[in-house]
Amino acid sequence: MNKQETGKKGEDMAVDYLAKEGYDILDRNYLKRQGEIDIIAFDPKFKEIVFVEVKTRKDSKFGYPEEFVSNRKIEKIETTGNIWLDENNKIDTFWRIDIIAIELDYNPPKIEHLKNITQEDES
Repeated sequence: MNKQETGKKGEDMAVDYLAKEGYDILDRNYLKRQGEIDIIAFDPKFKEIVFVEVKTRKDSKFGYPEEFVSNRKIEKIETTGNIWLDENNKIDTFWRIDIIAIELDYNPPKIEHLKNITQEDES
């Protein structure tokens, strides 16, 4: 399985996971000049739009999937997310950025959902 196939498999697994958790999937692979968002979903529990970055690894030999999301990537998601909010007339809607980290070397694959990764530490 090449890198693109691994990424697509991970995104499909993340969509299935989010749907089972009660999220509504609004968009996938939303692409703008400023960046791409893997999944855009709605969390009915918190009434928030969720911009989801999916990171999938065949194994953790070179690090855990979530470690590959840079601050620059988060900034691009935020910028691109604001465009999506504007285009969909949801500019006043609460939103957050989540990471779904998937490790395929487990059976079943290990899925970790890190919510609101940009939340400021209030300590």
